[in-house]
Amino acid sequence: MGKKHKNKNKHKSHLSFRLNVVFFVVFLIFAGIILQLGVVQILNGEEAQEEIDRTENTTTSIPVPRGEMYDRYGRVVVDNQPLYSITYTPPKGVQPKDKLQLAEEISKYIDMEFEGKLTDRDLKEYFFLQNQEEVTARIENEDTSNLGNGEVYQLQLDSIKKDEIAGYDNQTKEIIAIKKELDKAYALAPHVLKNADISEREYSVVAEHLAELPGINVTSDWERTYPYDSTFRSYIGSITSKEQGVPRDKLDYFMSLDYSRNDRVGTSGLEQEYEDVLRGTKEKVQYETDKNNQVIDSRVIREGQKGKDLVLTIDMELQERVNKIVQEELETAIREAPGANRHLENAVAVVSDPKTGEILAITGQTYNRTPEEGESRFSDTSHQALYNSYMPGSVVKGATVLTGLHEGAVTPNTWINDRPITIAGEQKGSYTSNIGTVNDIAALQQSSNVYMYFLAMYLGGEYSNNYDMNSLSLREGTFDKFIYNFNQLGLGAKTGIDFPYEGLGVTGEPQNPGHILDFSIGQFSTYTPMQLNQYVSTIANGGDRMQPRLVKSIHEPSLEPGLGPLYKDYSPQVLNQIEMDQSYIERVQEGFRQVAQTNQGTASHVFSKEPYAKYNMAVKTGTAQSFKAEFDENGERTTYKNLLNKTLVGYAPSNDPEIAFSIVSPYLGEEASSTFNISNNIGARIGQAYFELKEERKENGIQTNNSDEKAETEE
Repeated sequence: MGKKHKNKNKHKSHLSFRLNVVFFVVFLIFAGIILQLGVVQILNGEEAQEEIDRTENTTTSIPVPRGEMYDRYGRVVVDNQPLYSITYTPPKGVQPKDKLQLAEEISKYIDMEFEGKLTDRDLKEYFFLQNQEEVTARIENEDTSNLGNGEVYQLQLDSIKKDEIAGYDNQTKEIIAIKKELDKAYALAPHVLKNADISEREYSVVAEHLAELPGINVTSDWERTYPYDSTFRSYIGSITSKEQGVPRDKLDYFMSLDYSRNDRVGTSGLEQEYEDVLRGTKEKVQYETDKNNQVIDSRVIREGQKGKDLVLTIDMELQERVNKIVQEELETAIREAPGANRHLENAVAVVSDPKTGEILAITGQTYNRTPEEGESRFSDTSHQALYNSYMPGSVVKGATVLTGLHEGAVTPNTWINDRPITIAGEQKGSYTSNIGTVNDIAALQQSSNVYMYFLAMYLGGEYSNNYDMNSLSLREGTFDKFIYNFNQLGLGAKTGIDFPYEGLGVTGEPQNPGHILDFSIGQFSTYTPMQLNQYVSTIANGGDRMQPRLVKSIHEPSLEPGLGPLYKDYSPQVLNQIEMDQSYIERVQEGFRQVAQTNQGTASHVFSKEPYAKYNMAVKTGTAQSFKAEFDENGERTTYKNLLNKTLVGYAPSNDPEIAFSIVSPYLGEEASSTFNISNNIGARIGQAYFELKEERKENGIQTNNSDEKAETEE
C-alpha cells in the first residue's frame, strides 16, 4: 500500500511539472504578444494608423477658353463658340479592361466617328483585351527574359493575324474608337471625349446615365470662330486641335509652363505671339485618393480664368475694303494686258498710322488664273507683306536724298543736269530721258536716276563733269554710309513688329562701284512691304521710326459681352529718331508731295485728278527690273527676265498725315509699264477708302482719331 501511494505522488509531481511548463510557455507567448501590441500601439501606433488611413493628394489643371480678339472699334474678329462637351476624367490606376467596359457602355448613348481613324494596332489592342489568355499563350515559348513589358506586349500584338481583326462590324469599331479616345486621358485630368456634332439627345441621355458611367461628365467646350471668315486670317494665326495638343518639338517647354499634352496652343501669327495672355489661367483642383485610388475628396486650390482679350490695331472695315481694292486692281491689270502681264499674280499692301505705328490694314492677294470648280479666284497671301522681299525701285530715293544731304554729298543748292551718262562703258539714265537740271526736290518729283548716281559719286569722292567715266571708283565706306542711313529709316532693318517672324530683305556686298549706283535707285537690295511702310512713315511723321504694331491693348476677361478692364496698353514706341536735319526731311516731304500733286510729278496723272486730288496725298513711285523663275510639272526651271516690280509708298494728307501706305505689285510685263500702273491705282483708292470711311463714321457720330479711340477702349 505504501509503495502504491508513493508512485501515485510521483505521477502527480510529473504532471504538475508539465502543466507548469505549459503555463510558463503560454505565459511567455502572451507576454510576447502583449509586448508586441505595446510596441505597435505605443511606438508604431501612429505609423500603423497612417498606413490604415493612407491617402494621396493629386493636383490637376482644368483648361479654360482662350481670349478673344477685337478690332480697333470693338468688333469681334476671333470668338469662342460654346460647344456641348462630354469629358472623361479617369481615376488613378484604372485598367484597360475598365476602359473597354466603359467604352461599351457609353457607346449605347453616343455616336463616335471611326472611319479613317482606326489603325491595325487599335484593332489588335481590342482583340488582345478580348482574348488575353489565348494571345499570351502564343508567345510562351519565346525568350522574353531580357525584354521590357512594352516589348513583350508588342510581341503579343504581332502574334495577332490580320484575318483575326478583319471582321469587326461598325458597332465594334465605334467601341474601339471610343476606347482609343479614353486612352488619351491622364489620371484625374478631364479629357474631352467628344465635343463636335453632339446632339441634344446625346448630351441629355449621357447626363441621365452619369451614375453608370464612371469618370464621364457633361460640360461645355469651345472652338474658335471667325466672323470675318478669311479676312486677316494670315495674321490671326492658328492653334492646335485637342488631338494635336502641344507641339512635340516643344513638349518640354510647354510642360514646364503647366500645359497638358492635349492643350490647344497657338502655333502661328498672333495666336502664337500672344500665347501667354490668350491661354488664360487653368483652374487647379486637388484630389484626395485612398489606398485603393478612389477619390474621397476634392477642392479647388486656384480659380480658373479665361484668357485675356486682344484689341487689334486693325480696322476690319478698312481691311475688307483694302482686300477688295487689291483684288479688283489685280484682276483689271491681268485682264487688260493678259499677254504682257502673264507673270503678274499677286499684289501686297500695308496701311498704317504713321504717328503711332499701328497697322490699320495689311493684305496680299493672289490671282488664280485657272480656278477649279468651287475654288475662289483669289487666295489671301497677306503673309507676303512680312515674309517676302522685293526689289523696290525708285521708292527708296527719299532715303538716298536724305543720305546725301546728311552726309554732305549734296546740298539743297546742288543742281545736276539729268541726261544719259556712260559709266564703265555702260550708258545709264533716267526712265524719262533728258529731264534737265534738277535739285533734290525736283529729282524726287521726276524720279531722276542721274541725280542719284551723282549723289552716290559725290558721297564716294568721285565726281566729274565728264560723263564718260570709264574708270569709276568710289571710296571705301561709301556703301556703309548708305546702309547706315537706310537702316535708320527702317530699310534693311527689322521693323520690330509684334509677330513671330518677319523677313529682313536681302542686301549683298557690291562687287563694283556700279552696284552702289544701282543701290541708290533701288536696284540692288530687296525690302519687305512692311519695311517700306516703316520707311515712308518715318518720313511722314518727321523723323521718328515707329515700331509697327498689330495689337493695341490687352484686356481682362469680362463676364458680360464686350471688353473687360484694361490689363495692358501699348503706347506708341519710337525705335529711333533719324539723325537728319529737320529741314532735310521737309525737303523730301515736299518732293513726295510734288510727285502726286504737280504736273511733272510721276504719279500726278492719278493723284492730282478727281476723285483723289482732294485727299492731298504725297507719294513716291518705283519701278524695278526683276526676273521670275517658274517650274513646270516636271520640275524644269524657266527664268523670265525683263519683268518689272511696280511699287508705291505714300501718306495722306501731306500736311498732317493720318495714314501711310506701301504697295508692291511684282512681275508686270515690261511692255505694259507705260500704260498701266497697278500700284498707283491701289494707293489712290486706299487713300480714298480711308477718308470715305472717316466721313461716314463722322456722320454716324463715331470718333476716328487715335486719342478718342484710346479713351473709348479704356472706358
